[in-house]
Amino acid sequence: MAIKTTYVLQKRASTEEEYPRPQFKRTEWYDLNGEWQFEFDDEDRGEPEKLFNQKKDLMQTIQVPYAYQSKKSGVEVDENHEVVWYKREFHWEKNTDKNLLLHFEAVDYHTKVWVNGEFIGEHEGGHTPFSFSITNAICNGENTIVVRAEDQNSVEQPVGKQSWKGDNFLCWYSRTTGIWQSVWLEEVPLQYIEDVKMTPRVEEGRLSIEASLPRQKKKAYFEANVYFKGEWIDTVGVWVKENQTSVELTANVESDQADFRVFYWTPDTPNLYDVMFQLFVDQEIVDTVESYFGMRSIEVQEGRILLNRDTFYQKLILDQGYYNDSLMTGNYEQMESDLLKVKEMGFNGVRRHQTIADRRYLALCDELGLVVWAEMPSSFKFSSTSMFRMMNETREMVQKHYNHPSVIIYTLMNESWGVNEIYHREDQQAFVNALYYQTKAQDPSRLVVGNDGWEHTLTDILTIHDYNSDAESLRNSYEKMDFVNGSPSKTSRKQNYAKGYAYRGEPIMISEYGGIAYGNEQSDVEWGYGNRPQTEEEVLERLEALTKVIMENDAIQGFCYTQLTDVEQEVNGLLDHHHDYKFDPKKIKKILLSRQSNGFIFE
Repeated sequence: MAIKTTYVLQKRASTEEEYPRPQFKRTEWYDLNGEWQFEFDDEDRGEPEKLFNQKKDLMQTIQVPYAYQSKKSGVEVDENHEVVWYKREFHWEKNTDKNLLLHFEAVDYHTKVWVNGEFIGEHEGGHTPFSFSITNAICNGENTIVVRAEDQNSVEQPVGKQSWKGDNFLCWYSRTTGIWQSVWLEEVPLQYIEDVKMTPRVEEGRLSIEASLPRQKKKAYFEANVYFKGEWIDTVGVWVKENQTSVELTANVESDQADFRVFYWTPDTPNLYDVMFQLFVDQEIVDTVESYFGMRSIEVQEGRILLNRDTFYQKLILDQGYYNDSLMTGNYEQMESDLLKVKEMGFNGVRRHQTIADRRYLALCDELGLVVWAEMPSSFKFSSTSMFRMMNETREMVQKHYNHPSVIIYTLMNESWGVNEIYHREDQQAFVNALYYQTKAQDPSRLVVGNDGWEHTLTDILTIHDYNSDAESLRNSYEKMDFVNGSPSKTSRKQNYAKGYAYRGEPIMISEYGGIAYGNEQSDVEWGYGNRPQTEEEVLERLEALTKVIMENDAIQGFCYTQLTDVEQEVNGLLDHHHDYKFDPKKIKKILLSRQSNGFIFE
């Protein structure tokens, strides 16, 4: 039986390590991570029996935000339970001049929330953040939050790399059910800044700002103050009328410093501007939000990818975001350590594969200088239900990533997962194109890959997956440009483009290659791609040979190596299950340095 505990919540300083939304920072918040009451509901009786309104405790406890399948959760049950319940009691002193927001960074998959027995709202989607106002449900003194999470073992849900079978198989891993990213409270004024979209206009040296505001009860004034390394750059503002819900304005980012006007964001120079947003009512500041942005553009031109109008050669590593004792949930120190290792090995970006990263991870990429390919987790069955869910969660994914300068590309589908007959079926082609156009309409400032790996329809980049482990054979595959309208490799039955589509001059990238398996146990359960090397030296020799073949081909604009870490049964990481180096990072960096991001280094 769970031990009943009532928490007196303490205001927290907005530190980088813990604050869940570092690009939209208020000074104080309340952390709800930690011990919650927990219970499985295999017969799905919780709602009809009004478990959300009962005073009795739940049967177990769990450490939030870890999924019950993980070791860190304290539950660690490797079984499928589709419905789970959470309960958290806490003491609160209500302020009638404030709104109280309850934030969930990610809950897999369908969430319902009650506060003090009152239904607050629900959300569908396992990887994106959502919030509720609980102001009217909260009371002075003891309060209770109850959460019901339902995660059906369904291939019509976007599940990414979570296994939908009884056990793990191939490159699909342990499931994640329920709360798996931070839960927190935030007290805001009655009139407050709900969200801000920041769009850099590199050609103009300006930043476009669109602020979302709950319906205004009084006339207000919205202001943005821009700084660079402590130097004031510009202040712009606009009046907000009563009942108005959004405003737009443009800030200047030019500086008189040095010999250039705009400080660009690149992996080598990850320059970030600070910006403070403020809302005034009756000439008094009622809300202040601290943020930042980067001035960078990304575009394609004549078969090249341009970052800030300069040719940009991408050297990415595939990061699946799994941890051996916490599955898809990493803490700040783990994320920072991983990304510092990525930089140390000489990569200039990450392809975040089949899971959506924590916002602190994205902020670290902004600060450290790593470009990010954001990817929507796949469903695995084509149906009206799966299309509806993919469209909705993709939209939320784009909204989450919009302000991060490190994010340059959205990948919407991977290897035709969920659209297995896209080569010849027009409805599946139309669906991927619908995702492409939706994303372009929502965020025209970034590049979009419709179906990564093969069988492309609409796409800004021709991305190819090729796990050929023989360097000479790999070289021969890309000697002549007619490969663009053929197969991604000589051993593949797939085609680079779906029927009715063809190469139109897009930049070409090898977005998955390598996958060299090398583990300690050498067991039959462990696997990777190609013949398995027996020594570290053999792994590095193959890595060097394959990578140089790609880098020496001027038609190819970059690559993504598979992968950063070992994940459960898959042991093709450059880091092991504990995220420690398997190989000397200096040796890997030396291999990658034979080509710079904007050209060659000739030794």
